[in-house]
Amino acid sequence: MAGAVIPHLANDAGAERIFVGVKEFNCMGARAPFDHPHVYLDMGQDNQILCPYCSTLYIFDPRLKADESDPKGSLVADAA
Repeated sequence: MAGAVIPHLANDAGAERIFVGVKEFNCMGARAPFDHPHVYLDMGQDNQILCPYCSTLYIFDPRLKADESDPKGSLVADAA
């Protein structure tokens, strides 16, 4: 994904699973000030990945667009 913006995802609701339309992203836990270090996650050939910091399970859903998540609102537009 060189040259592309890597999406940031936050789990403010504390959901066990978040369905996403991308396989590469940064997990930040929850939004500041409750975030953890922003960790890059890459599912590779798999369709799910577990964040090592917050234990959120991210599941790839090909029906979702790159800017969509379920639950909605997990994508962080202004992450640094």
